[in-house]
Amino acid sequence: MSQPASSTAQAARRLLDEYLVVSAQAGDRRAFAGLARRWHPRLVSHAWRLTGDVELARDAVQSGWIEIARGLQRLQDPGAFPAWAYRIISRRCARTIRGLQHDRRLARDVAAQPAAASVDPADLVGADQAARLHAAIRDLPPAQRAAIALFHFEDMSIAETAVALDVPAGTVKTRLMHARRTLRAVLEGDM
Repeated sequence: MSQPASSTAQAARRLLDEYLVVSAQAGDRRAFAGLARRWHPRLVSHAWRLTGDVELARDAVQSGWIEIARGLQRLQDPGAFPAWAYRIISRRCARTIRGLQHDRRLARDVAAQPAAASVDPADLVGADQAARLHAAIRDLPPAQRAAIALFHFEDMSIAETAVALDVPAGTVKTRLMHARRTLRAVLEGDM
């Protein structure tokens, strides 16, 4: 039995990423540049989901790429690159947020930003529900929003999401459970 086209495409993307990682580890600068081209937008989206600020997200990812470049040689499993890179960015964002906790504007800024998702919820539900879903995802706490985005939009497993967010797998499951409960309530009109 053949794999669905989306599974085949996803497997091809993962293989390409692994090839680029191995080539970059061997010193191929073009491979590293290709890796950066492929992953930079997703890492910025992830950082934005965590910080709620586009400029903070870009700064975190920029410094994260330096850390990625320095540590790539030590990455033993090329297939682990996505979770490893997300983890680096998650830690950078956490440091940034800790440094800015006195600034209470962060919560207000998160609510004001448009949703950034690689999957259009309009494909899954009606237009009215899609608008409510976008708003509900924007209103989730950053930790839950990041878990939802990595698990559902980036097709990461619970284990990969846990590595990317630098939390235990049980914490990811709990965040997903609470986020889904909130999103379900919004879609059912209970909120």
